[in-house]
Amino acid sequence: MTPELTFPPLFQGEALTGAADPFAKACTQALLGCDAGTVIYNITPDALKAAIIFAPEGPMEEALPVLIACEVGFQNALGALAPPEVSVHFRWDGEILVNNARCGRMRMAAAEVAKDADLDWVVIGLELPLLPPDPETPGLTPDQTCLFEEGCADLDPGLLLEAWTRHTLVWINRWSDEGLRPLSTEWRGLVDKMGEPVEMTLAGQSYSGTFMGIDESFGMLLRQGDDTQLLPLSLLLEQGGER
Repeated sequence: MTPELTFPPLFQGEALTGAADPFAKACTQALLGCDAGTVIYNITPDALKAAIIFAPEGPMEEALPVLIACEVGFQNALGALAPPEVSVHFRWDGEILVNNARCGRMRMAAAEVAKDADLDWVVIGLELPLLPPDPETPGLTPDQTCLFEEGCADLDPGLLLEAWTRHTLVWINRWSDEGLRPLSTEWRGLVDKMGEPVEMTLAGQSYSGTFMGIDESFGMLLRQGDDTQLLPLSLLLEQGGER
């Protein structure tokens, strides 16, 4: 495992140990006024957990596509380091799929502001299992997986975290220079079940219908019968650490 990680310019790392949760730590530090670009991480033998603090520009729905930039950045990073047969996709709610099985998730929290007010901060968290919950009995949950079970036993999670940060920065810069179109084009090829029935529970409420597509801010267009409902990305924001 890489003892000291190297991050792109304007990013700085903070390592945690034990059972400390980088996502919770990042949210607390963001509330206290921590610098944007702080990458808080905890790498253990069985999991990679990390969170990045961003200082977006603009109101909430314009800023939250940073989640999408982080997802595409993660796919690019794992795609570059994993064996070529490893595929990476995402469910709209942030779940990560590796070879079509759930393999961790992305999380998101943001400052509490009025809907049209500029956000002070957004935190994007990554949770990625490296080993199965029970190494003695692998394959008990075929709908869930880990990097070890997908041929990535030799992948250095520290290098993956560095690569995730670099690739995410590339997509944020493209977003700044070219708008959301390139990011949308890339992400549409990675999102799972577009055009298919989906079921989700967000903020304690259940949603079901056909995932028809996304709007210009990556909100989900969910059709039930003759009605189409827009689920904005802000529904994915966690309250009190839970969604």
